[in-house]
Amino acid sequence: MESQFFIIISLAVIFGFYMAWGIGANDVANAMGTSVGSGALTLRRAVILAAILEFSGAFLVGAHVSETVRQGIVEPAIFTGDGMSFMLGMLAALLAAGVWLQLASWKGWPVSTTHSIVGAIVGFGVSYDGLSAIHWDKVGTIVASWIISPLLSGIISYFIFRFILKYIFYGDRPLRSAKKLAPFLVFFVFFILTLTMVFKGLKNLNLDLGTPAAFAVASGVGLVASLVSIWIISRMQDQVKTPVPGGNQPVTDYGTIRALEKAMKHLEHVQSTAPEEMQTEVNETLDRVRRLRFESQKSYEFHTNTAEYKSVEKLFVYLQILSASMVAFAHGSNDVANAIGPMSAIISVALAGGISIAAKTSVPLWLLALGGIGIAVGLATWGWRVIETIGRNITQLTPTRGFSAEIGAATTIVLASKLGLPISTTHTLVGAVLGVGLARGISAVNMNTVRDIVLSWIVTIPAGAALAIIFFYALKFIMT
Repeated sequence: MESQFFIIISLAVIFGFYMAWGIGANDVANAMGTSVGSGALTLRRAVILAAILEFSGAFLVGAHVSETVRQGIVEPAIFTGDGMSFMLGMLAALLAAGVWLQLASWKGWPVSTTHSIVGAIVGFGVSYDGLSAIHWDKVGTIVASWIISPLLSGIISYFIFRFILKYIFYGDRPLRSAKKLAPFLVFFVFFILTLTMVFKGLKNLNLDLGTPAAFAVASGVGLVASLVSIWIISRMQDQVKTPVPGGNQPVTDYGTIRALEKAMKHLEHVQSTAPEEMQTEVNETLDRVRRLRFESQKSYEFHTNTAEYKSVEKLFVYLQILSASMVAFAHGSNDVANAIGPMSAIISVALAGGISIAAKTSVPLWLLALGGIGIAVGLATWGWRVIETIGRNITQLTPTRGFSAEIGAATTIVLASKLGLPISTTHTLVGAVLGVGLARGISAVNMNTVRDIVLSWIVTIPAGAALAIIFFYALKFIMT
């Protein structure tokens, strides 16, 4: 019997490491995909930076107490007196989630690692005690996150990027406008990222600051960072010459774009109320105005003074790297539990001789280190595949666009954490990138890639469940 438990513990370590490898290969693109896609970081530097931060987050502030059954999907009480089935089921769940993450990473699909392990646990729970073993209301909230996460982050990122376009790129002097707004943007960035760290990255340390205290700390950090940015910007030299009037200036100004947008709305109203004999002429006029508006916006985005445009983007490189770094740290501290939670539960039950199944189990430091190493190795070996999808295949990113997506996603995480909304970090980031793309028009988005990603989200839970059922019965046949 002792040799059997030794085998189970060994398999738990191997499967848990495999699952952590899958998290690194797939989920870490949430933090670094936009930075690579925008050119703020090379792939090599992104991998090194993310590996350090993900491991640090997992090891230093990872969950020291992990739920044995993720998200309360299955009731632990049903396994009372049958610890062996519980251990084999959790082994099957780890292996199933790892296999699905490897397949998704190979295809370049950014899927949720949390949903992968939840789907796998649903599978072995159903195979053990039928449909009644599952808390379907919890599964329902996960399904709801497929809609809430990308929609909310997409909307927020859309408006952040539109704000940058309006108040920086659509002005006569984009670089000067960027420098004026930079301290306020720095304050917002540090404010949001500090809240993200408190609510998502540091919650495992049981630092219950409370919302008022958390907001006060975030405001203080944001203010200090903003004052530092003012000092840094004041020392920067303008290396971009003022464009000569009529030379390389855009052919339209922002007022023209706004006027065309208003004209479109008026014509759309006329279109809905005009008599049938006028419809053809109204439709043709509306199409011409839409085309003029589209061309005017494009002239601003792509025909601004090139040197000045690049200087503005350079300012945002630092903000994007900072936001990506903090998201990576928070991700490592939070999502490592998807691998070490089940692994810790299996080891705890095995060491108790298969007779004790606790609702929560303590996590040894060596398991946190193992999970952190697994994440880093997964990122270094296969992470580039999903980074390519997030950073380059949904829409073309620049530092300003990547910054908008990162901050939109972080803001969504903060709001959802406080409002109790079910979200997925993966879905949130994809939605944010999509929102930034749509801010430039539907033609700026690769809808084929978006379709494949959405289908992979829908398939994740059923795929994890099906694989877990197969592995559960296989392990049961081998071990008993």
